[in-house]
Amino acid sequence: MLKRLGLGLAALGRPGYINLGHGGDLQGETEVSALETRSHEVLDAARAVGITYFDAARSYGRAEAFLSSWLDSRGIEPGEVTVASKWGYVYTADWRIDAEHHEVKDLSAENLRRQAEESRALLGDHLCLYQIHSATLESGVFEDPEVREELDRLRRQGLEIGFTSTGPRQRETIERALEVGGFDAVQATWNLLERSAGPALADAHEAGLRVIVKEALANGRLIETVGDRAAIAAALAQPWADIVLSGAVTVDQLESNLRALDGVYDETLDAELAGLVEDPESYWSTRASLPWS
Repeated sequence: MLKRLGLGLAALGRPGYINLGHGGDLQGETEVSALETRSHEVLDAARAVGITYFDAARSYGRAEAFLSSWLDSRGIEPGEVTVASKWGYVYTADWRIDAEHHEVKDLSAENLRRQAEESRALLGDHLCLYQIHSATLESGVFEDPEVREELDRLRRQGLEIGFTSTGPRQRETIERALEVGGFDAVQATWNLLERSAGPALADAHEAGLRVIVKEALANGRLIETVGDRAAIAAALAQPWADIVLSGAVTVDQLESNLRALDGVYDETLDAELAGLVEDPESYWSTRASLPWS
């Protein structure tokens, strides 16, 4: 079961993020060196219990650099763990929590080429999966011939290629990606508040794509209602979910997330929690309003 849990570094690689209570979790220790040390501690704890899937992105501040220094300092060889990253957003906060813009989206082929080189320079042969960050139908990224050509080139070189979805039209985005093909994995938001991508993720799993669940705790919102154990157990209970990401920023949080493995999530509990489901438009509107801290 531990092989189905992964660690996402969105909240570890930069001083600001939209998870509720993120600032308190870091306890003011936001210097680069402090966050690198913290990242290594959580990565060590994850690997010690058998977690082998680690997920970063170019826009996660220094997440790729922290992951790289951990891999090197622990003597981990390529292939011992699965390292995934993403391209498509540029980190612009300059290590400030109060930045006006923390990241800027750019799904152009030019940015793909630039960021792929940056990711590979940091992660080298450890990089296994490279994903479009927050693909949407509106972005047109699936139909961009230059992007598709570059992704195909990376795939021929041995990288698995995936995409992450976002927003109230996740289901349609995933369906379109399955139509155009060329993907090995999909990462999508699924949680007890936002379940709309479920049918498309089931189709993706059936088609042979690796399905990765992000934001199982709804950026911390579910901790206040059902707790992390039930929220993560719900995601793990989905038959199409291959990997469920923990976004822990402390070892204690990771250990708490792991307790989901001991719980039982069945149809009775699912029915009890069905009332939590929100309309996708409402869910994503609320998510967009969450403050960076």
